[in-house]
Amino acid sequence: MSSNSPAINETGTAQLQALGAQIRSQRKALRLSATVTAEAAGLSRVTLHRIEKGEPSVTMGAWCGVMAALGMALQAHSGAQANTAGQAPDRAGWIPARVALADYPQLRALAWQVHGTDTLTPIEALDIYERNARHLDLQAMSVDEQALLQALRLALSRNPGSSDAV
Repeated sequence: MSSNSPAINETGTAQLQALGAQIRSQRKALRLSATVTAEAAGLSRVTLHRIEKGEPSVTMGAWCGVMAALGMALQAHSGAQANTAGQAPDRAGWIPARVALADYPQLRALAWQVHGTDTLTPIEALDIYERNARHLDLQAMSVDEQALLQALRLALSRNPGSSDAV
């Protein structure tokens, strides 16, 4: 590898840094040390650190090796696809299989008594919302959380007429 970074524009730099951050995030989520990850990818810990920083002078093969070691895949998109890929998907009426408490601040506050898990089933989430409706701050609730609550009520509510109560 050359020690000089190739000339790269700001967009490319930002993309490499974002990819490096995703790699680091995946490694941390898997609770793998830099040393273990580097050994699995067949490179040095210093090179892994440079990849996680998004340095353009690291070979593409090294990037791909690290991603493969972490169970990730690299995919190229055309400019039109890349522009739409950054937009959040429309999830109106969508209910996740497990509701992550970290993603919904109002639910997390209402579920203070839940210990030992970071997720709830959709039925458990709706039960907590309904039992604690008087404590909900609808103005402070994010759009995503409002959409989740509406979808839960629509799909799982036992009292169809009570959806306006909260």
